[in-house]
Amino acid sequence: MNVSIEKDIVKDLIMFKLQHTQESISLIIDRWNIENADDFITMARNGELENAEMDAITMRQLMSDYNKLDDLLHDITSGKKE
Repeated sequence: MNVSIEKDIVKDLIMFKLQHTQESISLIIDRWNIENADDFITMARNGELENAEMDAITMRQLMSDYNKLDDLLHDITSGKKE
């Protein structure tokens, strides 16, 4: 099945999801009072943050989702087709 959707609607949906993902990332790093997501993951991995494992797993997934969505948005805005 193929579905057509306007490019502007797709862009808006991706941008909404990117914003929500960024807000979720910010909530986690704010909760742990850490400067950025990479530092948080490193500190959780090294055991510097007690009981941070679940948030670290969530953070890694959020970062992966963000990167995929950002790439998709770039592809759509640049007119690239797969």
